[in-house]
Amino acid sequence: MRRQWLRARVDRDRSLGLRLTIASFAAALVMIPFSLLLVVAKMPVNGLDAQVARELHAYALAHPDVTRLLIVWSELFGPWPWRVAVIAYAAWLLYRGAPRLAIWAVTTMVVGGLIGLALKIVVARARPHLPDPVALAPGDSFPSGHTVHVTLGAGVIVLLLLPVLSRAGRIAAWAVAGFLVLSVGYTRIALGVHWVSDVAGGIVLGAAVIAATAAAFETWRREQGRRPASPLAEGVEPESVKVMHDQN
Repeated sequence: MRRQWLRARVDRDRSLGLRLTIASFAAALVMIPFSLLLVVAKMPVNGLDAQVARELHAYALAHPDVTRLLIVWSELFGPWPWRVAVIAYAAWLLYRGAPRLAIWAVTTMVVGGLIGLALKIVVARARPHLPDPVALAPGDSFPSGHTVHVTLGAGVIVLLLLPVLSRAGRIAAWAVAGFLVLSVGYTRIALGVHWVSDVAGGIVLGAAVIAATAAAFETWRREQGRRPASPLAEGVEPESVKVMHDQN
């Protein structure tokens, strides 16, 4: 049984096992920088976290209209909207005959979300305690769940769209994704429900999971004899996406 299990993960003819092996190694490698932030999170609150929290909290109290806008923005691009958006996109991909892309998208969101949740429990970092809080959030602080999900969701959707975008469109798509990630991260700090390092950790974790699953998918493509592609420029399966859109 043990030999069969090992053989299933190195046999080129069993692509699923190969992808799982590659994803495991890739995830271990890309999580190295994230581990540094994890160490920081387990330490007492650092000066940057405390200073930024005080300054942004004072601004939030003095500008209630801006604070209400931040709350709306934070929830509009919170975890559930991204989950729904990616699942809906995956359902469309299944309908159009691209099950591999659908599996990649959903797996990336689910795995990233579960890792973020597990780390919250393991690290068990307390959220900021500020006088006259302008917002409240349940659970532990590190990493920021909102930031993890906006990074995962925006990254997945951009990688799915890249094959049908022009060069200018690709630059614009990445710019919009970056803005959404940074703006949501800012709202979580400004509302006093996360430290700066929580948000930084969420971004690194989300990017790490996307990098791992995209690398695994690209390696699987090459094992199937398909031409090499650059996921950051062409998406994770450019040939399938182009065919789907050409059929419309």
